[in-house]
Amino acid sequence: MTSPANIGTSPRSLTNSLAWAADGAAHLRGLMTRMGDDAFAAPSALPGWSRAHVLTHLARSADGMVNLLTWARTGVRTPAYTSLEQRSADIEAGAARKPAEIRDDVVTSSDRLAQVVRKMPREAWSARVTNVQGREIPASEIPWMRAREMWIHAVDLDVGASFADLPAPMLAELLTEVASMMGEKTDCPGLRLVAPERSWNTRDVPDPVTVTGPAPELVAWLLGRSTGRPLRCIDGGKLPALPRWL
Repeated sequence: MTSPANIGTSPRSLTNSLAWAADGAAHLRGLMTRMGDDAFAAPSALPGWSRAHVLTHLARSADGMVNLLTWARTGVRTPAYTSLEQRSADIEAGAARKPAEIRDDVVTSSDRLAQVVRKMPREAWSARVTNVQGREIPASEIPWMRAREMWIHAVDLDVGASFADLPAPMLAELLTEVASMMGEKTDCPGLRLVAPERSWNTRDVPDPVTVTGPAPELVAWLLGRSTGRPLRCIDGGKLPALPRWL
C-alpha cells in the first residue's frame, strides 16, 4: 500500500497503517522469495493449512480489500467476498497451484490493492463499509487490517519470521487491540499484561492475572500462536487458557 498525504498523527493513524502494511508486504515477499518450491506444500503453523494456503489466503484477502475500498470510493455496495464458502473454496483451489503461480498471485494482488489505495479520495477514507465479521467500519481501518494480516501470517508461514519483526509502534498497537478484544469475551479472564516498556489490561477487574514477558511473546500468546513458555504469571501459577481472539 502507498500512503496518501498524511492523515492523522496517532500511533494507528491511516498514514502509519499504510506504512506498516507496505513494510509487511515487503517482509512477506522476502520470506516468499527465499522459500523453495518444495516448501509451499509443507504445513504452516495454522492447523490444516499448508504454506500455500496461507499465501493464497493473503492474495484473496487483498482482493477482498480492493472490493471494500471500491465500495468506499464509489458508494456501490461491494462486499469483500460473495460468501465465506466461496472464499474457502477459492483458497483450497488456489493452494493446489504451482509455487510460481502462487508467488505471482501474492505480488500482483498486493499491487492491485496498492493501486486502489492511490485512487482513494481523502474523503472516501471516512466512508463506512461492512467487514467480513459483519461489523461496520470506516474505510480507514482497512490498511490496519492489511498490515495486521501481513505481519501475523508472515509468522504463520513458519519459515523463520517472528512477532519481534514487527515495527515496535505497530506491535504496541496490536497488543492494545487484541487485549481489548479479549476483554470483551466472557470466557477470557481479566489479564494485566506487563512488558518491559509498558502494560495492557484486558478489562478492569479487582484482581487480574498478571502475565509478564517481552511484548512479542505476549502478543504471540494472545493470538494463539504460542503456548507462552517464555511468559510468567507473577503469582507463580500456570498461564490461563485463552479463547480465540477472532
